[in-house]
Amino acid sequence: MNKLLSTKTARVISTIFVPPSFTIILFTFFAFYLESTVEKKIITIVVALVFGFMLQIMLFIFLRRQGKIKDIDASVKEERAMPFLISTGFYLAGLLVLIYAGINLVSIGFWFCYISNTLIVVFINKSWKISVHAAGAAGPVAILAFIFGATGLWSLIILIIVGWSRVKLKCHNLAQVTAGVLLG
Repeated sequence: MNKLLSTKTARVISTIFVPPSFTIILFTFFAFYLESTVEKKIITIVVALVFGFMLQIMLFIFLRRQGKIKDIDASVKEERAMPFLISTGFYLAGLLVLIYAGINLVSIGFWFCYISNTLIVVFINKSWKISVHAAGAAGPVAILAFIFGATGLWSLIILIIVGWSRVKLKCHNLAQVTAGVLLG
């Protein structure tokens, strides 16, 4: 693969597989796999769509337009704390809705991981830039392996290509991607 094509491929992968993308994909799956009523399926999907995807993307776009985030990769670690803290607030609101609606404990537990991991990222980012893309891909791999055992490990392919894309784009080095995978 020539250099230009591989860089374009890496950009497409990195853009498609932003962490909020995993949220909507995984929680839609959870809704159909774990929830027994139509109402709970809808609530699970809507919470993921609103608090885990739409508000996250809108926040990023808003901060980019305001000049608070320099580039599409949020490459300046000092610019990442505020968006992550605001994202944590969105996740907390989503968690409260999930708990109130009596959504499956696996979904609630995984949603809580979004809160705890995002707060951990804020602290790590004070001195080092961890790959949130890698963490965002690794969490779903872990939960799919938890639910399906070895069969769920097919999703490792996505984790590998996401990690490759972040290194290829020079957004992170291998250590930062590996740390993201371990956090996820």
